[in-house]
Amino acid sequence: MGMVDIADKPVVSRLAEASGRIFLDPKTIEELKAGRIRKGDPLQVAEVAALNAAKQTHMLIPHCHQISLDMVNARFQVNDDSVDVNCQVSAWAKTGVEMEALVGVSMALNTIWDMVKYLEKDKKGQYPHTRIADIRVLVKKKGE
Repeated sequence: MGMVDIADKPVVSRLAEASGRIFLDPKTIEELKAGRIRKGDPLQVAEVAALNAAKQTHMLIPHCHQISLDMVNARFQVNDDSVDVNCQVSAWAKTGVEMEALVGVSMALNTIWDMVKYLEKDKKGQYPHTRIADIRVLVKKKGE
């Protein structure tokens, strides 16, 4: 089985928004808010990671078509024990962009984890408070 043939599909406006959350120790959140993360600002780096990941989705998921994206936008909300990530993607294309939005969110969340992991580890090197959850598509629009 090969890639789905979309040759006969019309090019239309496509939009998708995905979200996810990373739960962190409240002490890590305090350090993040204070700008004291060793590797720099996790939200700025995670934004770049989301943009790059969305553009590279076809390289990561075997059956995804290569789509020229018109816009990728990552937004962050820092809470008391978590960070929420939203990634919105749009394109004029023959196929949807929800996978690009999901990959963008996933990579942003993984990037945040990577940048704060030294704070999240317990004495045994484990991550008792850290988890990624609730990754989902919030919106999918076609031709609107």
